Amino acid sequence: MKRIFPLPLLVAALFGMWVLLTGFSPGHILLGAVIATLLSRVMLPLAPEPPRIRFGMAMVKLAAIVFADIVRSNIAVARIVLLRPPERKSGFIRLPIELSSPYALAVLAIIITATPGTLWLQHEAHSKIVLIHVLDLVDEADWIALIKNRYETLLMEIFE
Repeated sequence: MKRIFPLPLLVAALFGMWVLLTGFSPGHILLGAVIATLLSRVMLPLAPEPPRIRFGMAMVKLAAIVFADIVRSNIAVARIVLLRPPERKSGFIRLPIELSSPYALAVLAIIITATPGTLWLQHEAHSKIVLIHVLDLVDEADWIALIKNRYETLLMEIFE
């Protein structure tokens, strides 16, 4: 079975998305199964390394922090957009990071992009710098400290 479906979760996800997007007719189900199987085999030469994840309180703490930050950021962005305070300015931050795991970097990118008012723009792998756009940039050093202390330390505990 592993020869036919070497990446079964990817096959299931691709098949599920195909059927949900195109419909439940027999032709689409068959076509979705063929496409999902073939596309999963394309991933084999890439050979993604399995993630090393440490399950524990760091995951729970990170999830709670991210949830609270997203709620808080939604409120802050709503105030900025609706009230348009003149003293607010947006800008770019060059964030030095210590993360080396591609999975940890991906999670950090998702966290930053999912939080309203911030956007992950670029990752320079050789210099370990991330370019982030911030809607409400008051102090660059505060933003760097916030991201490093709230997210990066927990991600390093989980993934590295």
